[in-house]
Amino acid sequence: MQKFLYWSPRILSVLFILFLSLFALDVFSEYQGLAALPALAMHLLPSLILLIAVIAAWKWDLVGVIVFLAFALGYVWLAGLSRPWSWYVSISGPAAVTGILFLLSWIQKRSNNLK
Repeated sequence: MQKFLYWSPRILSVLFILFLSLFALDVFSEYQGLAALPALAMHLLPSLILLIAVIAAWKWDLVGVIVFLAFALGYVWLAGLSRPWSWYVSISGPAAVTGILFLLSWIQKRSNNLK
């Protein structure tokens, strides 16, 4: 169980970043050639921020807790409550689960250090 709580938030966070990055590909339907690069960079910015957070969370679980739970709540707040529930489940759901798994990993590390 200890290895599961260590690896699951890390693997899930990388998969979530890849999933989020897929949404950036829609710029190619709007822009052609080099004109798509600035738009692609802007669309990949949230993924880049999360990637930096995952690198920090790899060592400090609490960073993952704060960033992923804040991302989940921030998405709901920014999208507004008038959207279909599937939006929240597909974006905020994995982020919240990842944040909770980082929290459980952090708690487990603390309890092992206290023993």
